[in-house]
Amino acid sequence: MTSIGTGYDLSASTYSPDGRIFQVEYANKAVENSGTAIGLRVKDGVVLAVEKLVHSKLLVPGANRRIQTIDRHIGLATAGLLADGRSISNRARDEGASIRSTFHEQATVKAISQRLGMFAQAYTLYSSVRPFGISTIIGGVDKNGPSLYIIEPSGVCLGYHGAAVGKGRQLAKTELEKLKLSELSTREAVMEAARIIYLVHDDNKEKEFELEMSWIGSETNNLHVPVPSDLLKEAETKAKDALENFE
Repeated sequence: MTSIGTGYDLSASTYSPDGRIFQVEYANKAVENSGTAIGLRVKDGVVLAVEKLVHSKLLVPGANRRIQTIDRHIGLATAGLLADGRSISNRARDEGASIRSTFHEQATVKAISQRLGMFAQAYTLYSSVRPFGISTIIGGVDKNGPSLYIIEPSGVCLGYHGAAVGKGRQLAKTELEKLKLSELSTREAVMEAARIIYLVHDDNKEKEFELEMSWIGSETNNLHVPVPSDLLKEAETKAKDALENFE
């Protein structure tokens, strides 16, 4: 019996002889074909940034956002299939509303992340469905302070100080590990996030991209909002300069 996928990759509910679920691994490949998304958890908040590849010059700038607001204090970024990302973000909003209705308080980032992880994992159990082709970074500031989580297509949900998913995740992780995240402010993190996204995109020069960024923290009164356009332009300018010096 071989375990190269032959016959064992037709259903998410079938294990190969060596214990692998190929449909989940294929979902991870869909994530790797997508633009990079990163999250930075710093001393006073969280910054999310996405390398949104532009597949056509006819697309309206700012359309098809990959960063979504889940609750006033929580944001979500995805890498992978765009439609799956919208489905997960809608589910996350429902979970946040459910927690608010049941417990009469704001949902914590951990609670929503764990519920999303269970939702994603349920789609790896049945032959009638397929796993979500996205990895999700969810971050926010709640009563426990800044939090950042990744939810994988398998349903695994883990907390991070710095997170990266998508095509350039390995290089992005290397750059994140060089930073002293616990000492950075959100404003400094915006600059670093822009630099990292431009650096990882340099390996994919043939495609145009938009830099999409949002932040939550003391600068925003703990609300999840897009990074102001003037700060975003400044971050992009510094990122391009850093890239030229790097080369």
